[in-house]
Amino acid sequence: MSQENVETVRAGIEAWNADDMDALVELYDPDAIMRAPDGWPEPGPFVGRDAVLHQFKQLRATWSADTGAPISGFSGAGDRVLVRVVWSGAGQGPETNIEFTVAYTVRKRRIYFVEYFWDHTEALEAAGLLEQHAHADS
Repeated sequence: MSQENVETVRAGIEAWNADDMDALVELYDPDAIMRAPDGWPEPGPFVGRDAVLHQFKQLRATWSADTGAPISGFSGAGDRVLVRVVWSGAGQGPETNIEFTVAYTVRKRRIYFVEYFWDHTEALEAAGLLEQHAHADS
């Protein structure tokens, strides 16, 4: 995992939290793909930067206030960056806090693939990092 890829992902989280959709769009590859897990309001997949950004805009419209804050360091290998996030938002019901892991694939300083996971271990496995993570915990 390169520091450059981590900075791209960090910039994306910061743009989202600042509600800066112009900055966010610049961080995504034109052919970007986003996939969410079962139980997500709209799991997709969303194909193409326009579809991904449309989904982000829908999330913004649904939730009156929301932010995503990393709750662990960034991990990964090669072009993959994983980050555990707690998302706080207030929609049409009570305020909620949701914890999940996001796996990003970064190519040429742009986010190409984003996949959300409810289970952190599943995200590590999908990114080929489960064994590496198990050794680090030993």
